[in-house]
Amino acid sequence: MLVDSHCHLDRVDLAPYGGDFSRLMADTTAAGVAKLLCVSIDLEHYPAMRALVDPFPQVSVSVGVHPNEDEGRDPTPDELVALAEDPRNVAIGETGLDYYRSEGDLNWQQERFRNHVAAARACGKPLIIHTRAARADTIRILRESEARDAGGVMHCFTEDWETAKAALDLGFYISFSGILTFKSAADLREVAQRVPADRLLIETDSPYLAPIPHRGKSNQPRWVAHVAECLAGLRGLEVEDVVALTGDNFAALFRG
Repeated sequence: MLVDSHCHLDRVDLAPYGGDFSRLMADTTAAGVAKLLCVSIDLEHYPAMRALVDPFPQVSVSVGVHPNEDEGRDPTPDELVALAEDPRNVAIGETGLDYYRSEGDLNWQQERFRNHVAAARACGKPLIIHTRAARADTIRILRESEARDAGGVMHCFTEDWETAKAALDLGFYISFSGILTFKSAADLREVAQRVPADRLLIETDSPYLAPIPHRGKSNQPRWVAHVAECLAGLRGLEVEDVVALTGDNFAALFRG
């Protein structure tokens, strides 16, 4: 079962599909993608995103506010827990820390992160973690806030093995995106070879980070197949094996 474990379907470019979201979904299914997780980045657009994917039972959703979002409102843990009661909701996030695009006092990011961890622990759903230029603080807060109780995934992983090992020790999964296919990602490919098979996930992060041979284009969920192919080559596996194990891992983490 080919799974795109992290995408933003409400942001995918529909121009190739004549603006018709159902055509995008039909092409995605025809490409063999059986499950998708459409990930929230703010609360303002969440209702429209949830309505968009509602006719497509193969799409699960998460709820959360991205660490770089600074114009919308911050949810309380109780608000996140209430939204996570939706049967289609399988996770809290994406959340985490991103010091690359934010400047100044970033305590607000850390507080938002802690609120998401608290919500995940309260509702028993896993976390979707974004981290960029903040690896030490991300791991520290996950430890301090007892995120192990919720579990989750380090999405679009781009860090070193030390960071991956720390996340694995907390019970987290590691998800690789199209970045894995980039020529500049030699160090990341070494990490991908070392992650235990039962903790691997693949994703597109559509519409961002299109894999080779589509780099520079608006990413599409069906291109998760390229990530599977790259990972299979790195680990000396058949593509079908990577599809099967990442599908099983998705089901184990997100219970679906």
